[in-house]
Amino acid sequence: MSRFQLKRPKWMPRWVNVPLLIVIAFLITLAFFGDNNYVLTSKYRSQINELKSQIKNNEDSTAMYNAKINELKTDNESLERLVREKYGMKRTNEEVYITDIP
Repeated sequence: MSRFQLKRPKWMPRWVNVPLLIVIAFLITLAFFGDNNYVLTSKYRSQINELKSQIKNNEDSTAMYNAKINELKTDNESLERLVREKYGMKRTNEEVYITDIP
């Protein structure tokens, strides 16, 4: 027999050996305590999903604003309506009365 053989403690079952425990401990250490552990990976994955949803929302709003810009560039009536409603502008020969009645 070899002089440096690892012996199994008496409290350990016969089917479990020391190298198996070392490998299991190493895998647990990598899974939960390393730089790429499970907790960080799941947190990063949830952040990625949140950022993807924000990107989708921003793309939708960008498309809406581009459509409004295109409408204002091409349709003079809608541009005039916007200027009159939002900024209260008027032509030189007309009077505008603003009320807060809904």
